[in-house]
Amino acid sequence: MRRLLSRIGFYVVALWASVTINFLLPRLMPGDPAQAFLAGMQGKSVTPQLLAALRAQFGVTDAPLWQQYLSYLNQLLHGDLGISNTNYPETVSQILSTSIPWTVALLGLSVIISFIIGTLLGILVAWRRGTWLDSLLPPIMTFISAIPYFWMALALVYFLGFILHLFPIGGGFDDMLDVDWTSFDFISSVVSHAILPAFTIVLGSISGWILVMRNSMVTTLSEDYVLMAQAKGLPTRRVILNYAARNAVLPSITSFSISLGSIVGGSLLTEVVFNYPGIGYALVTAIGHQDYSLIEGCFLVIAITVLAANLIADVVYTLLDPRVRQERS
Repeated sequence: MRRLLSRIGFYVVALWASVTINFLLPRLMPGDPAQAFLAGMQGKSVTPQLLAALRAQFGVTDAPLWQQYLSYLNQLLHGDLGISNTNYPETVSQILSTSIPWTVALLGLSVIISFIIGTLLGILVAWRRGTWLDSLLPPIMTFISAIPYFWMALALVYFLGFILHLFPIGGGFDDMLDVDWTSFDFISSVVSHAILPAFTIVLGSISGWILVMRNSMVTTLSEDYVLMAQAKGLPTRRVILNYAARNAVLPSITSFSISLGSIVGGSLLTEVVFNYPGIGYALVTAIGHQDYSLIEGCFLVIAITVLAANLIADVVYTLLDPRVRQERS
């Protein structure tokens, strides 16, 4: 319990550091949200009163930095992330609440599917080491993992979407439909638009899970406790799952937690290539329009998800590995 509390304290300090950096970075960038917003008001007269009102609304002030920092922390505690100048007058919280579900649904399910399939295939390849499966699958997976992700995504979009017309090329759903999660037509459109980016994510990441699990399993299978289990005549399935795979999967658990934590931040390239309406696409749009409030909100969500995923990994690792519990006790 004491160890868990110390880890929680560490992540609280890390979260504070992330919030502080998130506060400082936009304020070190040139310009301000009010000027960026006025840049899009072509042909309209801008009075000093209008500029001052916009600066106040976007939270731009000439107060000392420490006062701005305290005001920023107070706003965070009240759930106020500011107003987006890109989607004025929408708030950052409204934009994130509509963008995050798209990202979590697409990348979350894709990463989980990739991890499960890759881990199971890695176990199978390690157990069948020396056979044709072990000689064929790892080299193919190594070749696939060497392909840059954006090239793979563009190639799949071109052949499966543009040439063969099997899947929609981009977007999260058909633009002719209204957002209605009770409509079968809308849900089927969302699923059809998500298949190609999800397939790209699974294909691009499954090779890593297979290779890591295969190598870890090969090392674990030579351990004394696995050989003893085989010598006792235990069923092969029990030896593989309860003795070898349970210990070999521990390094993958850490990588899996990092992957889950990086879902929000790692969605940028996927959503840009497929024009998918998630938080990564919102972040790219915010950077292009100097939308500092939205940039801060996106970075804050990314930091929280990464820290939360690592905390969960610590807890799960302790539950799976009794050696860690004994050491901590």
